[in-house]
Amino acid sequence: MPLNKTGELLMTYSTTNTYSLKRQILSFSNKISRPLSKPDRKFSADMIYGILASQSCLLTDIVDQLHEVSKKSIPWSASPNILTKESPTRL
Repeated sequence: MPLNKTGELLMTYSTTNTYSLKRQILSFSNKISRPLSKPDRKFSADMIYGILASQSCLLTDIVDQLHEVSKKSIPWSASPNILTKESPTRL
């Protein structure tokens, strides 16, 4: 913990830093996902946050950072349907 000149513990403003970082992530996400539907924009924001927080692109790591209950395995027979969902023509 950081100390001031008299040796007392300095208060860290982690809440302020966290809020600022979250605001920057959401601002970036909104810029790149503007033409998408609201659920797709939320998904995009969650993915960006999860990737940054976990420092990984693995879906299991991203889900862990989002602190949401989820099933961590997708049957391989279902995954092509998810991955081939039509994407917007303009981002």
